[in-house]
Amino acid sequence: MCAKRTGHRISPVWAWQMPHCNGFAVLRTAKSYNLANYDRVRQCIIDGLRHARQDARPLNDLPTCIHPRGKPWAGNLSKVKLHQDPSQALNTVTGYGRGYVEVNKIRHEHSVIIAPEGEIQAWPVSRFDALESAHFDQLHALDPEVVIFGSGERLRFAHPRLTTSLTSRRVGVDSMDTQAACRTYNILMSEGRRVVLALLIETEATA
Repeated sequence: MCAKRTGHRISPVWAWQMPHCNGFAVLRTAKSYNLANYDRVRQCIIDGLRHARQDARPLNDLPTCIHPRGKPWAGNLSKVKLHQDPSQALNTVTGYGRGYVEVNKIRHEHSVIIAPEGEIQAWPVSRFDALESAHFDQLHALDPEVVIFGSGERLRFAHPRLTTSLTSRRVGVDSMDTQAACRTYNILMSEGRRVVLALLIETEATA
């Protein structure tokens, strides 16, 4: 429905600023849009929601590589800054680039393990082909419900035997490139999930 712009508080993570409809703001109360029932929704709202899908979603809230205006994201790691809520005390990825990641505006130039709370831990691996099961065993102490493995500039999957100790305990393990891993971690962290980001920062040339 169309609602007046004043007097409403919008979730900072999932409700984005919506386009106006006859002087009113379109508010969204769910995490996704369902435009299947066209006959039940006023056309001005349908148009506004279509617009919101393309234009209103902030870049730092996207789990996939989509520019806020609907254009494909270039996908390189040249210097990317992510927005951080200054009132948030949790560990937030605030930027990343080739050879580094920035957490709470502090730069790290080596592989790291990031959880919502506690210190950022060094992850003693610098090449993808040097990964061992012991590297993933290190994550048990953080009691995660899901682990995001950031494999570097391109998506690579760790061999299942390396993560058996996690998956056997019903811990979800997902592999992503650095860009997707950092953004997905921020979203899950802000939702209160027990997520751990194991981010590979390669410091040696690989074949």
